[in-house]
Amino acid sequence: MDGTETRQRRPEELGLLYTLSTGRLPTVSEDGPPSVPEIERVAPKPLGTELSRETALSIGLQVTVPFMFAGLGLSGAGMLLNYFQHWPVFVEVKDLMTLVPPLVGLKGNLEMTLASRLSTAANTGQIDDPQEQHRVISSNLALIQVQATVVGLLAALVALLLGALSSGELDVAKVELLCASSVSTAFLAAFALGMLMVCIVIGARKLGVNPDNIATPIAASLGDLITLSILAFVSSFFHKHKDSLYLTPLVCIGFMALTPMWVLIAKQNPPITKILKFGWFPIILAMMISSIGGLILNKTISEEQYKGMAIFTPIICGVGGNLVAIQTSRISTYLHMWSTPGVLPLWMKKFWPNPCSTFCASEINSISARVLLFLVIPGHLIFLYVIYLVEGHSVPNSKTFVVFYLLAGLIQVTILLYLAEVMARLTWHQALDPDNHCIPYLTALGDLLGTGLLALCFLITWLLRSEVELDGILEPVSGPPQ
Repeated sequence: MDGTETRQRRPEELGLLYTLSTGRLPTVSEDGPPSVPEIERVAPKPLGTELSRETALSIGLQVTVPFMFAGLGLSGAGMLLNYFQHWPVFVEVKDLMTLVPPLVGLKGNLEMTLASRLSTAANTGQIDDPQEQHRVISSNLALIQVQATVVGLLAALVALLLGALSSGELDVAKVELLCASSVSTAFLAAFALGMLMVCIVIGARKLGVNPDNIATPIAASLGDLITLSILAFVSSFFHKHKDSLYLTPLVCIGFMALTPMWVLIAKQNPPITKILKFGWFPIILAMMISSIGGLILNKTISEEQYKGMAIFTPIICGVGGNLVAIQTSRISTYLHMWSTPGVLPLWMKKFWPNPCSTFCASEINSISARVLLFLVIPGHLIFLYVIYLVEGHSVPNSKTFVVFYLLAGLIQVTILLYLAEVMARLTWHQALDPDNHCIPYLTALGDLLGTGLLALCFLITWLLRSEVELDGILEPVSGPPQ
């Protein structure tokens, strides 16, 4: 080990005193350690001091309220999905249910990614100047409109393909309805949630609150509600006017025709232009992963042994995606502030860190991982209580199910938080921004893990209940004669 490595310290030890005295962050050399530059430059209100001072308590206090708010929103989304599944359009067009996870997952692919990018920009002072703020915000909003339009159309095509492979038939009328519903929902939801994220990040910056801790939970809380509502009403509208030959094609063509305008606006910002050119693979692959979760939902939602699947799917998927998006956003901000793209800090050189170091170390990212993991069980218990109060007749009334459900939620979030650490390091080493390349994958994996583990919970609970009922029937028969 050379002298540079032995002298290098973590940002919690090195740079804090300098930041406190000068009001700005030390720079990071390619050798890894933060160092004080020779020439003094004025930096626009960095939050390095606040990030270094964060404790488990401060992180918990900032995260808990928006997380609980998000969970209540997810509970409401579950109840809405349980209600919408009986609408004529969902009953007649089964593939529409396959669209739910990828479209709802767009908040992870687009809105949460937007929130993470804006949070990083806010924490590094990039949006303090009004002119720069306008350029950053307008280009980011235009980018998600382009992405939403394209990914919305692709999500419909993937849902149709999965449906055709599983059922062996393809209805042309369904193609038009699914494409128009998907594109319209993705576009409108992206616009509404994008504007909301901008307001939240700017407001948090002015109030001195770390946007990383609150922007993504609020995106999760309202994202599912808004997206599900738009999908239900838009698809019902197209279903009622299914005899109109030109309505759905014109809607699709209209939204696609707006794409060049959004591209021109997005190109005002060079980093956004780079995402526009090379950032498609993560969101498209994430959409395809979420679609597999949608297929699981589509195949189980109408079965008696999976009664309540519609209610719990948005909750378990949303909680996992919400927590991992917070952690990924925090790690991304941490790397932006203490290193340069392509160069990992010495204490993060391992691509596959020991899971114990991810959750049990004293570093700020490990502390936040523990806080987020500790929120899983209490959060799910509160959301379960709300569900049982409002929709108790529609969900399993079994302690066995609750135990398996909580275990599934804990397993899901543990896996996602560890993968967030791994993927952030890998993408940063490749000079890629974790905000854009990690969150889509992780939220999509959260959808797939959540849906799969939830279906397994219902199946195990049903099997155990069937076994108990069978034992109760056979016991009198096999007992001694009276």
